[in-house]
Amino acid sequence: MGERLKSKVAIVTGAGPVGPGWGNGKATAVLFAREGAKVVAVDINPAAAEETRDIIVREGGECILQAGDVSKAGDVQAIVERCMETYGRIDILHNNVGIVEVGGPVETSEESWDRVNAVNLKSVFLTCKYVLPYMERQGGGAIVNIASVAGIRWLGVPYISYSATKAGVIQLTQAIAVQYASKNIRCNCILPGFINTPMIHKSLADVYAQGDIEKMMEIRSRQCPMGRMGDAWDVAYAALFLASDEAKYITGIQLIVDGGLTCTSVSP
Repeated sequence: MGERLKSKVAIVTGAGPVGPGWGNGKATAVLFAREGAKVVAVDINPAAAEETRDIIVREGGECILQAGDVSKAGDVQAIVERCMETYGRIDILHNNVGIVEVGGPVETSEESWDRVNAVNLKSVFLTCKYVLPYMERQGGGAIVNIASVAGIRWLGVPYISYSATKAGVIQLTQAIAVQYASKNIRCNCILPGFINTPMIHKSLADVYAQGDIEKMMEIRSRQCPMGRMGDAWDVAYAALFLASDEAKYITGIQLIVDGGLTCTSVSP
């Protein structure tokens, strides 16, 4: 066990994967615990978050599970209150929840647009809204939001709502960073590129290769200058750095984790 987050309390949203394997939230929650944090694992699917909690507890870490839909204010309030009742403080807020629905501006339905905006962007607004007052009262804290390089680049797939919401997360992050800098609250975001997680298997295989996951992974890996996709641990270690005191003079940044993808032109 490490000590980079020793004695800190972290809320990790989207802590359960949507399928077998390691999602960004699951890896981050486990890594935070391995580095000494007490973790509140949040997910709309309790069984998925339970898997994450069980790993943490089995390894000797501390974690509680809180089910909730972070696009709903009441659920977010309950998550924050549970954390405060259990641990008495919130040092780290890690916003990892996100979904992808494919479609350009014409193909995307209004219902799909609203759903993706609620999950990807409104959720970040709500968690920050209810966590920031506690961080301010306790004299500081760190917020790490997961955006995407899709918020700044075309990636060969028409998912207008995903791209727009991730761009929104980037600017929301910067606005909070500046407003709360004098209060010792840091707010940064991570922009993952092509990361091999259960979410892309579920959401994008049909777009790339008619449901052939191996073919999709081959195509996406070929587009990366390093010749391979990243994994959830690449994102988790970036989050660990930004959440830790090692990044105490870093706020408002966009940390790109993409194997050089944004240095190139991405073709379909």
